[in-house]
Amino acid sequence: MNDWKNVLIAVADTPTSNKGIEYAAHILGQLKGVQICLLHIYPEPPPDYYSSGGSLTDYKEQQHKTASALLDRSAAILMDFGLPEQAISRDIRMAEQKTISQAILDVQEEGNFGTVVVGKRGLSKAEEFLFGSISNALVHHTRNCTVWVVG
Repeated sequence: MNDWKNVLIAVADTPTSNKGIEYAAHILGQLKGVQICLLHIYPEPPPDYYSSGGSLTDYKEQQHKTASALLDRSAAILMDFGLPEQAISRDIRMAEQKTISQAILDVQEEGNFGTVVVGKRGLSKAEEFLFGSISNALVHHTRNCTVWVVG
């Protein structure tokens, strides 16, 4: 089993993601030796993006700019709860030819994270059936780590 103090927090610009960060901060801010990676995964550009003159480079730059600000705000929340800045890293990736949940699982495995924190998306049962749920996929497919789903 991976070290549970090596924590991956999946961050999105949603209220439930913020709840997940705050929940983790309450718990992890009291512990010594915690390492946290704030992760933002963004989807590939929509098919019509290129037909309107957009380039992949422009898309990635815009996504990274938006995600960097989001991760900076998330890191500030963690630091407000006593986590040192050097214990917090950031990672921004595009989910290339995979789902966002699979991209999160890939990062979890690469980094040997023992804990994954994710906010519940708040889908209705019908929406969850049609579109899937990142938190649901993580709970069912993660191996060798704990998943905290915060709603």
